[in-house]
Amino acid sequence: MLRAALAALAVLAAAACGGGEPDGRLTVLAAASLTEVLPEVDPEPRYSFAGSDALATQIREGAPADVYIAASLRHPGELLAEGLIGQPTAFARNRLVIAVPSGNPASIKTARDIAKSGVRLVMAAPGVPAGDYARSALRALGEHAALENVVSFEDDVKGVVGKVALGEVDAGIVYATDIARIADVAETIEIPDWAQPSITYLGAVVADSPNGQRASEYIEHLLSGGAAALEAAGFRRP
Repeated sequence: MLRAALAALAVLAAAACGGGEPDGRLTVLAAASLTEVLPEVDPEPRYSFAGSDALATQIREGAPADVYIAASLRHPGELLAEGLIGQPTAFARNRLVIAVPSGNPASIKTARDIAKSGVRLVMAAPGVPAGDYARSALRALGEHAALENVVSFEDDVKGVVGKVALGEVDAGIVYATDIARIADVAETIEIPDWAQPSITYLGAVVADSPNGQRASEYIEHLLSGGAAALEAAGFRRP
């Protein structure tokens, strides 16, 4: 009886610790733009993909997690200052493009054309890295007025990609790595280098993870053994 009671207490303690699940698998909260590639880098962890801002909120609310991966500097910086994650490590970069449905119904030829009257534009919402990066690019282009053409603000970049793929909009601002998934139903309009924001992916160990050593090894793997899969998916080295 005593042994059984001690075992039950151990299970309860593991479940309440706020870190990864007690089955020993890492729990990785990662930016939505990494949905396809991270399981190729390492299929073993339990993944949860969403906007980096939403994942940061989950960590603040005590969601069980071992690794946090964001598509921005802002959210990891805030979590680090709050003592909720360890020192973040940069492991990849990305760039923005404009995706349009096949046939380009709005005849968008350059990035500035998304500000034309009548264009239906979709972007990630404010606070979502993809949305903040898109606004930065629009400011650099001098086309902040394009925001008046936005018909939908999505919770993450996957929502933007989905609306373009379904032909529900004329254009969407997405990451270059998102285009490969919808290449058969979408076309790409480049955003010039001088208007590109600096898009960096950071990984960090969640402070209360019970699997800190393995979480650190996972992040190191992103820079070493997993780098080839990231590059094959279109991500760039940091």
